[in-house]
Amino acid sequence: MTELLLEITAAMAGTIAFSVLFDVPRRFYPYCGIIGGTGWAVYRAASLFSGAAAASLAATMVVIFLSRLTAVWKHCPATVFLISGIFPLVPGAGVYWTAYYIVTDQLRMALETGYDAVKNAAAIVLGIVFVFEIPQQFFIFLVGEHRKKEKP
Repeated sequence: MTELLLEITAAMAGTIAFSVLFDVPRRFYPYCGIIGGTGWAVYRAASLFSGAAAASLAATMVVIFLSRLTAVWKHCPATVFLISGIFPLVPGAGVYWTAYYIVTDQLRMALETGYDAVKNAAAIVLGIVFVFEIPQQFFIFLVGEHRKKEKP
């Protein structure tokens, strides 16, 4: 359990670091960190029941859902939270090992790790597409922004 908490904390810190790198306004750092940490927690939980690609899909859907919800709540673009929040899920190690195995002439291992990295990347893309198909009005309704417009 301690290891999982450390991983989630590292995901939050990494997400905030990418927020700094991408020049996200400071007031959004905590939200970016929470979204990235939540995405990693969902990934780890889903990994217990399925493969890495399915876990990436589930975690990405949560990250994008939370990004859109926070964007409506904080009145800013969803990409502020999406770009940095997706960072912990990107299959960077898989791409690195694929390149390493190609350079060291271990082509079978390169094929295996490359295929897994492509599956994870495709799962991330599909997760983004699925959640962006949800109408914006749904997120406005969840946040309660529709009530503010009704007041005189």
